[in-house]
Amino acid sequence: MKTKITLLLTVLFIGLNVGFAQQDEECMTKLSIFHEYTKAKNYDAAYEPWMAVRNKCPKFNNAIYVDGEKILKHKIKNATGADKVSFIEDLLKLWDQRGEHFASKTPKGEYLAKGCQLIYDNKKELNKTNAELYECFDQAYHFDKDTFTNPKSLYTYFSLMVDLYDAGEKPAKDLFNKYDDVVEKVEEEVKNYSGKLNKLIEKEDGGTALTKKEGSYKRFYESYLKAYDQISGSIDSKLGERANCENLIPLYTKDYEANKTNGIWLKRAVSRMYYKECTDDPLYEKLVKSYDEAVPSADTKYFVGTILLKNGKENEAIGYFKESFDLEEDTFKKAKLANRIGLILKKKGRYGQARGYFRDALKLNPSNGRPYLSIAAMYAASANKCGDTNFNKRAVYWLAASEAQKAARVDPTQKKNAAKSVANYTAKAPNKSEIFTCGCSGQVIKIGCWIGASVTVPSI
Repeated sequence: MKTKITLLLTVLFIGLNVGFAQQDEECMTKLSIFHEYTKAKNYDAAYEPWMAVRNKCPKFNNAIYVDGEKILKHKIKNATGADKVSFIEDLLKLWDQRGEHFASKTPKGEYLAKGCQLIYDNKKELNKTNAELYECFDQAYHFDKDTFTNPKSLYTYFSLMVDLYDAGEKPAKDLFNKYDDVVEKVEEEVKNYSGKLNKLIEKEDGGTALTKKEGSYKRFYESYLKAYDQISGSIDSKLGERANCENLIPLYTKDYEANKTNGIWLKRAVSRMYYKECTDDPLYEKLVKSYDEAVPSADTKYFVGTILLKNGKENEAIGYFKESFDLEEDTFKKAKLANRIGLILKKKGRYGQARGYFRDALKLNPSNGRPYLSIAAMYAASANKCGDTNFNKRAVYWLAASEAQKAARVDPTQKKNAAKSVANYTAKAPNKSEIFTCGCSGQVIKIGCWIGASVTVPSI
């Protein structure tokens, strides 16, 4: 029996990367017991041996803290009143102990944010105010911004700021600054996970199958990108009309003189005015000019282009957009910029030029499916203009559906939108009866005008 236990422990400790510096036979045995109970999700049975190891050998193995978190979360879920509060407080204590004994495996920002989120999720039981909760998240964010990455906690952090603003406890300036902080942080994380996902997509596109491990990583990256996409929409919804032109213009007018050479302030002010469609106010042009003078960059050239476009100088504007694209060196930002320029050109009906920028965006960031959907929409909008017969005009919808399908393949955030688009375009394309009547099953149709592509009629 002793031999079997020894073999079990040897296998377990290799898997859990155990340090044997503080070996203790009782702790080894009880760790094995609570770990097996935890794997079986029998958390109540795991609790007593786990507490014994935690108290006697706190540095013995990180499994004390990994399994302990699961055990205490189970206790919290199933407890009420004072017992529930006690377990919540103990989980907070456990994370502190993990940071003390396994600092390299306990990123400060991540675990401080987890603690704040736990308190927020149980704020009634803990009798916490929004101001106290916000202060908790704010300290975590500033202490270690790099590892404060959890999508839910980022949203909670901003949501609390909005609640404090609505209660008159925070001024508009703080609200808008925090919005920019969180949005920029989300963009950093999207850039990070997109870069990792792009490498795997490029490997697949090159004809090489992903390993099992790479497939797991791909699903992990996709899940985080989907979560960030969801909270981005929630953050904008939460901000809502609080950031309308009536609020932004007086605020930026008042602060302009003190910040007219401050590149960060100007960037945020210009971006906010632009995305909230406050560009008709003279202040927008004033801000853009100051921004371009203070820190000329790819970003400033883009916004100068928006002013020229607003003033009816389309060709000059497109020249500035091209300059902006050429100046940008960061791959992720360049892809985002290409997509923004493509959307402007698409709106202006310059489909051929727009497609060029959308394709640039896809080359630079293959995991963003939105450009595919934009190309598909332009094809569909051009169906009546780019075919020489009724059948060939409707054949353009096959091209559109094909582009939309690509979006679904590469971008987890666009699967639903892409599926709707594919269904819509396919319904508008010729049906089997019409293909049979024309006798063109399997034939290649050339689509003219700006599209300049071919499509194969489905075989029936």
